[in-house]
Amino acid sequence: MLKSTGIVRKIDELGRVTLPSELRKTLDIDVKDGLEIFIEGNTIVLKKYEPSCIFCGNARNVINYKEKNICLECLDELKLTK
Repeated sequence: MLKSTGIVRKIDELGRVTLPSELRKTLDIDVKDGLEIFIEGNTIVLKKYEPSCIFCGNARNVINYKEKNICLECLDELKLTK
């Protein structure tokens, strides 16, 4: 269920919308952070992007190896299969 913030912003001529600074601070969104865009029916949902493991989908302890995200647990499993 979505929770209303009571904040309304207009889309500018280039299709951009500004997120209020108090909302960015609350959600720990910083300049140049990525946001994922989801569609739920006729609703647009923005979520702070968190890289996840290409194997298990885990978003904790993720490193980037050769431009691929992998968690430390999967990395350990790969080391054991040698």
